[in-house]
Amino acid sequence: MKKSIISKISIISVVVCVFLSCERDGEIVFSPAGVPVDLGLSVKWASCNVGANSPEDYGDYFAWGEVIPKKRYSAANNSYKYNPKILPPHADAATVNWGGAWRMPTDVEMVELRNNCTWTWTTENGVNGYKVTSKTNGNSIFLPAAGLKAGNDFFDGGGLNGCYWSSSLDDEEVVEARCLSFSSEYDKRDDCWDNWNDRSYGLSIRPVSEY
Repeated sequence: MKKSIISKISIISVVVCVFLSCERDGEIVFSPAGVPVDLGLSVKWASCNVGANSPEDYGDYFAWGEVIPKKRYSAANNSYKYNPKILPPHADAATVNWGGAWRMPTDVEMVELRNNCTWTWTTENGVNGYKVTSKTNGNSIFLPAAGLKAGNDFFDGGGLNGCYWSSSLDDEEVVEARCLSFSSEYDKRDDCWDNWNDRSYGLSIRPVSEY
């Protein structure tokens, strides 16, 4: 009887921990999974970033191939040393944090999002970013300009720029991975929209789902 009560308490503790987004350094961060939004594309896009509690919340930052956010982002403490063309599930922060229905988008899927939606710079609940509206069905998502993190305390571009990892390795430099970058200062036809970044940097992740 006593063992049964202890087991129930343990289960309750885990559930409470998940719903309250346990956020201790060095552990996987649980947060409400975003709602899949149908933009008429090959995949559905989540309504919020990994680690976020709302569409306008910045969420957490991840080095490419790492699944846990951290305080410092540098080549010295980068733990993922492999060079796959596409990240496997165990190294995909969207899959590990949100479950198997979610994954990081490929570079091709990011280009699809860029080219088949209308991008409008706006402010949602005091947060700058882009409202991304499908040209096919009119549905939309909001991508906050969450900036990026690099080095010890360097935080760049919050409120002005956004950088979102894809699961695709860069074709030419294995120390870099493909990402979608945007700024309030650039039109989406600019080269910065199809970009790459040092894998050790902490960038945002917006998951996709095939379901």
